[in-house]
Amino acid sequence: QVQLEESGGGLVRAEGSLRLSCAASGRIFRIRAMGWYRQAPGKQREMVATITSGGTTNYADSVKGRFTISRDNAKNTVDLQMNSLKPEDTAVYYCNADLEYYSGSTYPKSLDAWGQGTLVTVSS
Repeated sequence: QVQLEESGGGLVRAEGSLRLSCAASGRIFRIRAMGWYRQAPGKQREMVATITSGGTTNYADSVKGRFTISRDNAKNTVDLQMNSLKPEDTAVYYCNADLEYYSGSTYPKSLDAWGQGTLVTVSS
């Protein structure tokens, strides 16, 4: 009943830029926090950046100063602008939303929703 659709991944050279976008759709009541996570081959998924509905942001130390997260509450979208990319940024990037949705019952239900992931490859 809720979908997160990501776009914008691809291949880029080191020091290049990419912009990831994610749109949430479905019977959404409200979205609390949205964020981007990534998983590199052989590694655990890690937080990249998150943003609350009020605009408070949090970044992993490894991306501070290079990545910028933003969201449009009216459109239920979240973007990640990635600059000065490094080969170690290579990973599958996942969109995440902490939200409530209309399930058909009396009250909205909470859901920790994930997108399908988009691959970012940074060549040296």
